Amino acid sequence: MGPDQRDREFRALQERLSRLSEASLRINESLDFDTVLHGVLDSARSLTAARYGVMTLLDDEGRVQDFLPSGMTSDEAERLWLTPDGWQIFDSLTRISEPMRVPDLVDHFRALGFTGFTIPLPAGRPLPFMGAPMFHRGTRLGYVFLGGSDGGKEFTRADEETLVMFASQAALVISNARAYRDERQARADLETLVNTSPVGVVVFDAQTGMSVSFNREVMRIVDGLLDEDQTTQDILEMVACVHSDGREVSLGDLPLTEALRAEEVVLRVPDGRSVSVLLNATPIHSEDGRLASFVVTLQDMTPLEEQERLRAEFLAMVSHELRAPLAAVKGSITTLLETAGDLDPAETIQFFLIIRDQSDQMRYLIGDLLDVARIETGALPVDPEPADLRLLVEEARSRFVIGGVRNSLDVELAADLPPALADRRRIVQVLSNLLSNAARYSPDGSPILVTAVRDGLHVAVSVADQGRGFQAELLPELFRKFSRPSGVDGSGLGLAICKGIVEAHGGRIWAESDGPGLGARFTFTLPVVENPIPAPDLASPATCPATRRQVRVLTVDDNPQDLRYVREVLTEAGYAPIATGDPDEVSRLISEQKPHLVLLDLALPGRDGIELMNDIRNTADVPVIFLSMYGQDETVARALDMGATDYVVKPFSPTELAARIRLALRKRLEPFQDEPSGPYAVGGLSIDYAQRRVTLSGEPVELTATEYALLYELTVHAPRVLTHNALLHRVWGPERVGEPWLVRDVVKRIRRKLGDAAQSPRYIHTEPRVGYRMATEEE
Repeated sequence: MGPDQRDREFRALQERLSRLSEASLRINESLDFDTVLHGVLDSARSLTAARYGVMTLLDDEGRVQDFLPSGMTSDEAERLWLTPDGWQIFDSLTRISEPMRVPDLVDHFRALGFTGFTIPLPAGRPLPFMGAPMFHRGTRLGYVFLGGSDGGKEFTRADEETLVMFASQAALVISNARAYRDERQARADLETLVNTSPVGVVVFDAQTGMSVSFNREVMRIVDGLLDEDQTTQDILEMVACVHSDGREVSLGDLPLTEALRAEEVVLRVPDGRSVSVLLNATPIHSEDGRLASFVVTLQDMTPLEEQERLRAEFLAMVSHELRAPLAAVKGSITTLLETAGDLDPAETIQFFLIIRDQSDQMRYLIGDLLDVARIETGALPVDPEPADLRLLVEEARSRFVIGGVRNSLDVELAADLPPALADRRRIVQVLSNLLSNAARYSPDGSPILVTAVRDGLHVAVSVADQGRGFQAELLPELFRKFSRPSGVDGSGLGLAICKGIVEAHGGRIWAESDGPGLGARFTFTLPVVENPIPAPDLASPATCPATRRQVRVLTVDDNPQDLRYVREVLTEAGYAPIATGDPDEVSRLISEQKPHLVLLDLALPGRDGIELMNDIRNTADVPVIFLSMYGQDETVARALDMGATDYVVKPFSPTELAARIRLALRKRLEPFQDEPSGPYAVGGLSIDYAQRRVTLSGEPVELTATEYALLYELTVHAPRVLTHNALLHRVWGPERVGEPWLVRDVVKRIRRKLGDAAQSPRYIHTEPRVGYRMATEEE
């Protein structure tokens, strides 16, 4: 080799090194990740005279994560990325572990089996190509590819070495960038964790006592100690830390020979403002054992102090609520003991009523306290089962109406309302509480609206009023135990109990209000029963006993105590009670709720019970049982004569009432066992059993259900004598055996309608002190 050739190669090498150095300097001038990688790619293209460059970055799984083009337009880059078999081609390229250099990229890939491969770039043939993997400490990070040159000139070994050098440089950039990214992410996660912590965190420099950093909770805790021109940093440097023994020291000068744990202190500024906190402090030592800094955590004690204040107020309220009725009970008992002989019966009853009412008030309060305790321990007894919300809303509405409130109540329930999983007693408790609150904080006469609609997999029930309303910030506080916003009376337990009950059902409860004076709306949800079991047919005697929970019983009584007693009896017996004290509500309830039986008080305000029974029988074919304190024979006979199924005299036991209802339903729902195949005909009297039709000389005879049942028993067993007890057992049930006056009263009414005289009977013959029999055709 001559001197001139050596000089030329030396100058070319020197120029190449100079260009490499300049390219490296340009790349390192930027700290931006994408800028650096594009600089690597552009410099590699420039030094190798390549027309195109591509860099692919891999994710942690070794898949292509990013694609950086160079020397092509965005449309060309997109076509290259989306070329047919593109992902397979890139996958094939990313499998190389050594630098590669080929004279023609198209021929190379066709030889690998991609027979239809073309380059979607304006390049003539051949297209020289080379690539190099990017490794850092044995980990594959991506690839650099260069392609095309002026005149189709192939890449040289020197070009390959240049590419490998830039690939190594790019790998270092990528590794550093990812390490920096991970470190920054970890730092951001830590800052987020510290800033969102409910505990205040301050880091102090041990040498200067200055705060180095603090989180948002610290800013919130000391916010009330700041003056207008002060910052949190200023307060942390000047605030005094007052210990329980009276010692005062600044936070930055805490004597930390060892960690402080859970010490209650007061942070106080010179003008006397202060805040109580629970303080923890941990020293941080350097490698040489020197105290470098210390971390102080502050937990605001204000909410705990507020809770203690509320608890103290609650205990005072409970003491008062229990002491007042207890005093009334004791006073009434004392009066009864000391002056019993001087009191007339009406006064004595009044004192007993006071004792009962005040005892109930104490029982309700104690029940609320027990419910709160059960909710806190997760032991609240809840037994959800498929329930018709219409019945639950109606029961709560009935309780609301008989309470003597002066608000109108509107109920709007969706027509397609599905059954919900609900503990009947508990959900009625929730509704009653919400209705009571709505009435308490609403003007007299203003309407209260109850609605229920399906909401996805839940049913949403709402109680809305036009009362005092609440500020938005108070709404979440309403359901806290012992919480009683300003102007709100009561124990502060009702809504907390409602929340516990609803959440135990798998639902939620919330409050809404547009502001003070604009009313409030309380809504709770219950899970829907997706595939409810169809209710059995009540007309079937085989299913009647198993469907007592489905049997609806309407009770009409203007005495709240009697109404509550009957409702509890019905509930205990397994029936679905519907109660009202307003006779004008009966027509609507019968139309909407379709009860299977009606319990009716004989004396109602503004309405005669028998008149109301006739109105009921004109609109619905249901048994009616009278409940009355009047037990005279004439009154009972009149009620039965007018069509009542039964008559129960107050007071009565739960067992008796349940038995009377069972009897009425059994007679109503069960067909006659011994129904004859043909009609009965004696003289002018004819009975068509199939149509339950009685005629006398061709004219229809109107009989009540009880009258027909008695006449039926006598005729199907004619001419046998049926004793009083036999008739009582078959017509009224075994519960009325021993009450022959019932039979005599009904026979008397039937004779009157048939024109049959007791002294010379044509149809019903009396067997003295035994019973009755029907005449035969021969007689």
